[in-house]
Amino acid sequence: MNFDFSELASADAFKLLASVVVPRPIAWVVSQSAQGQLNAAPFSFFNVVSSDPPIIALGIGPRGGQLKDTSRNILDSGEFVVNAVSAELAEHMNHTSLDYEAGVDELARAGLQTAPSLKVSPPRIAASPAALECRTWQVIEAAPRRVIVLARVVAMYLRDSALAGTGRFHVDTPSLHLLGRMQGAGWYARTTDLFQMRAPDAANDPLVRPAQGH
Repeated sequence: MNFDFSELASADAFKLLASVVVPRPIAWVVSQSAQGQLNAAPFSFFNVVSSDPPIIALGIGPRGGQLKDTSRNILDSGEFVVNAVSAELAEHMNHTSLDYEAGVDELARAGLQTAPSLKVSPPRIAASPAALECRTWQVIEAAPRRVIVLARVVAMYLRDSALAGTGRFHVDTPSLHLLGRMQGAGWYARTTDLFQMRAPDAANDPLVRPAQGH
């Protein structure tokens, strides 16, 4: 079946996209208001889109027809931290997705400690195995109160034990036990079912049977 997205309601487009673009990395975002209040919330419309310059993209929808606290904080301060979500932190991450009133510190409610960031004001989540410190590069208003944030990564924290050797920037990614977001209704994936496939040699390109469509 084919779908013309110009004829779909936004909720139906979301269901289709969120069900086939999987697994999606989770951006566990810590931001800070102009008054210094911290906010933490997970988002799965997120990915790295460039390494030179180092740019990540983060999509944040509205809540109740208004800007989410995360959007407002990022627009005001231009800074935030993306924390990686390990399997051990799944329940804590899930707790910060609750629809609290503005000004409630989700980190405190979820029993999470913070640690100072290197170059931005919002702190990182201390228990997270990795964190990206970000500054706004460009903000796109995709729809009323729905923003796409392109941000430059200015610093990164990585748990010492995850650095595989020194000087070569190789990371023991499986040791991070990261989670990915799947389709709706609270479905997630563990990044443990892995396989490696070498890139083919163009000079000795083997003939591949035609793919079968359905």
